[in-house]
Amino acid sequence: MMKSLLARLISLLPAHAISRFTYRLTRIRTPWFKNVLIRLFVHHFRVAMDEAVEPEPTAYKDFNSFFTRALRHDVRPLATEPDAILSPVDGQISQLGGIEEQQIFQAKKHSYSLTSLLGGSATLAEYFIDGKFCTIYLSPRDYHRIHMPLAGDLREMVYVPGKLFSVNQMTVAFVPSLFARNERVINIFDTELGPMAMVLVGAINVGSIETSWHGCITPPYGEEIVTWRYDANTVEFKAGDEMGRFNMGSTVILLFTKDVMAWQAKEQADSFVKMGRLLGTANR
Repeated sequence: MMKSLLARLISLLPAHAISRFTYRLTRIRTPWFKNVLIRLFVHHFRVAMDEAVEPEPTAYKDFNSFFTRALRHDVRPLATEPDAILSPVDGQISQLGGIEEQQIFQAKKHSYSLTSLLGGSATLAEYFIDGKFCTIYLSPRDYHRIHMPLAGDLREMVYVPGKLFSVNQMTVAFVPSLFARNERVINIFDTELGPMAMVLVGAINVGSIETSWHGCITPPYGEEIVTWRYDANTVEFKAGDEMGRFNMGSTVILLFTKDVMAWQAKEQADSFVKMGRLLGTANR
């Protein structure tokens, strides 16, 4: 009862205003201020700075540069199993499994539709009916760059305006259709397995979502759906390539079409994953 009440109270917060403030705060370059902020964060969340290319917290020009820090290549080796599908991020699996016709499981008593997640596009949703999904939550302490699970060519990117509910476990458990209501950036790739979607979901304090080919998409926070389409072979990626980042943390949702892949049996809701780890395998 208390968790439900708290989740509802959180949902009433002026999330866009808070996120605009966070955006500015995390880009302050006054040395004493940004150094105190970074050191407090590293201590509180026990951030593994030894994994970073730059392990010295005070070397970063501002908090956001620290938050989106690059990691050494050797600390995230890519899975080499045949037909490997890689984890795109460090994080905790919120849910994964099969899509039941149009419905994606969010939490106990809550599901949402493919069409609503994909910005109301029945055309995009059609690809993933009865397919597979995986929802991964990135906590504040995690690495916040996003990488490709397998090789692919970008076909389409769609910005969908929306709410900025928190995406922590408590809020996900109590806010219906949360991921289909929050601001998000939908990326559709053509892969050897057919279409694959990577949905980057915004949240409170996520001051900005970026992709490697477009740069910053938010802010400003839009009010209309915007679509970008790309010619074949214009934006190409190999497995493991960086495709985007969250400036402050959030959630990635992967979608695959029917019968083309399977998740690793050991990966379940609440499992922790690292970028590059084997998350699933292609069906051959």
